[in-house]
Amino acid sequence: MDVQGAGVVVTGAGHGIGRALARRMAAEGARVVVNDLDPAAAEAVARETGATAVPGDAASEEGVAHLVGAARDHLGKIDVYFANAGVDVGRGLDAPAEDWERSLEVNVMAHVRAARQLVPAWLETGGGRFVVTASAAGLLTMLGSPTYSVTKHAAVGFAEWLSATYGHRGVVVQAVCPQGVRTRMLDEAGPLQEVLSHDTALEPEDVAESVWQGLQDDRFLILPHPEVADYYRLRASDTDRWLAGMRRLQAKLDGVS
Repeated sequence: MDVQGAGVVVTGAGHGIGRALARRMAAEGARVVVNDLDPAAAEAVARETGATAVPGDAASEEGVAHLVGAARDHLGKIDVYFANAGVDVGRGLDAPAEDWERSLEVNVMAHVRAARQLVPAWLETGGGRFVVTASAAGLLTMLGSPTYSVTKHAAVGFAEWLSATYGHRGVVVQAVCPQGVRTRMLDEAGPLQEVLSHDTALEPEDVAESVWQGLQDDRFLILPHPEVADYYRLRASDTDRWLAGMRRLQAKLDGVS
């Protein structure tokens, strides 16, 4: 895929994977709009990459409409939308309703609302690309965090539905599912940090490189950690064995905590 001159939007671009995606797309010649809840972070990435910053909420109905409208005003057409913003809040069965609501809003409804804004125009103009930053947790699970596990599964599920429904009409949909990545989310993972880093914690730039390679062949699942494919196959082929392994891992974590 050649993004030279393409209009690209990256949400959650102030730090981590989003920043790395914005930098890579700009380096490849794309015209980039970066979004983040943190205006200073968005502006810093915009200055660094030559992008345009549109700070704000990329999850709410109003925030998504504002972002897409501003991006269209600047770019003319949005060719690629990286729905990258995400949150990891809520631990255990007692995770409060507020954490569930925030997780659903940012990790799921942000994608739904963006797709509603983007897909009708793409169907009229020949297509576009919608790239969801999900997680290996969306294919497997995330011990300790039901909110993250459930909403990342939902993010992958929505991306699958979007691809199945509109892929034949030029809408390319992809889901990025990394394990441990050296971001603030990993730094704040506590005892799970060791688990997430088991197969090597990647740098955000490594994930951006995997995404770039995934853009070249339109593969649905982009797996920066190749081992995730093996875990995913095991989960599907022998779910009880896989769950037994997860329970052993949880028991180890219970001992640590």
